[in-house]
Amino acid sequence: MTIETILVLNAGSSSIKFQLFKGEESVLSGQIDGLGASAWIKGKSAEGVTIMDRALSEEEAQNHNTALQVILALLKEFDPNLEVDAIGHRVVHGSSKYSAPVLVTEEVAAELETFNPLAPLHNPHNLAGIAGAKAAFPGKPNVACFDTAFHRTQEFKNEAYAIPTKYYDEGIRRYGMHGQSFHYIAEELHNVAPEVANGKVVVAHLGNGASMCAIENGKSVTTTMGFTPVDGLAMGTRSGLIDPGVIFYLIENKGMSAKEVANLLNKESGMKGLSGISQDMRDLENSDSPDAKRALDYYDNRIKRELGALVAVMGGLDAIVFTGGIGENSSQTRAGVCKGLEFLGVEIDEEANKARAKEAITISKGSSKVKVMAIPTNEEAMIARQTRAICEA
Repeated sequence: MTIETILVLNAGSSSIKFQLFKGEESVLSGQIDGLGASAWIKGKSAEGVTIMDRALSEEEAQNHNTALQVILALLKEFDPNLEVDAIGHRVVHGSSKYSAPVLVTEEVAAELETFNPLAPLHNPHNLAGIAGAKAAFPGKPNVACFDTAFHRTQEFKNEAYAIPTKYYDEGIRRYGMHGQSFHYIAEELHNVAPEVANGKVVVAHLGNGASMCAIENGKSVTTTMGFTPVDGLAMGTRSGLIDPGVIFYLIENKGMSAKEVANLLNKESGMKGLSGISQDMRDLENSDSPDAKRALDYYDNRIKRELGALVAVMGGLDAIVFTGGIGENSSQTRAGVCKGLEFLGVEIDEEANKARAKEAITISKGSSKVKVMAIPTNEEAMIARQTRAICEA
């Protein structure tokens, strides 16, 4: 079966990001925000021409199914003769079972629903996107592409928690996230830096959600996120690594419920909580507040600590890659993270680092033993590739 046109969907709790691919090229992209309330759709062609930019009606904004009808209308407006051959979906959690994308049958969809407790803030909405796509594009194949799949190459020593192994067998383990991004960067290195593509590489995906991955020979060795996306680095509103005793203390001594603690760690912590100003790194970098500076110092330091651990596990380092919205655009973060890493062989070219990574850039000096780069990620392109591979197999 030859697949030419692929629609990639990334469904969130109140949003749907979409991108249309013809062959390897993205020809249309956009997003619906505010589902269930005041929703808005924006869509533009690869050339930057706006195709649709309007509010959704109350009826259109009801749910993912009704919203997908609006996306379908946008596609028809873009190309009246358009035929979508397949739909690729970002699904955050594939549990321990799925180490590769899978064609979504009724049986697979039912099984994926049992994974909802592992990612309650993400998976139910991903599955709603699949259900909506099946209704909007009857008879077309839907492929689930998992954020966790790339990390299934981790060994037990990097994946397990030091609790009774019966819990590991039940699925409580370090799954990791951002797998589509890490997979894309691992493949892209063969194009932009083949000399390190099969070496020991640490990739830092830094955005509102953030994690790092040790990649050796193109495979995930270990990663900073664990059972859920809360673990690891400090993020926009997530705490990152925290002593479980703090959680017990908040429940037992502050009278907080489990739901209240979850809200605190997921939505009120991270850079937002540390600074008391904003979760947006641009706001903090432009602020004169000492609280903003202190939060930024913390952010850089947490990345350095995790970097040291990842390098130790791999037993060496050939390259560091920054990606994600912050990693690609914040020269201040890149400089702050790399400062003091000269002992690892990192030498930064300050002038090169000032650029925004609209395409792959090298920010290390030619004399640097460790190559340092900023490379734009493209999770949707990775999902499109995986969808095509599954459907054409």
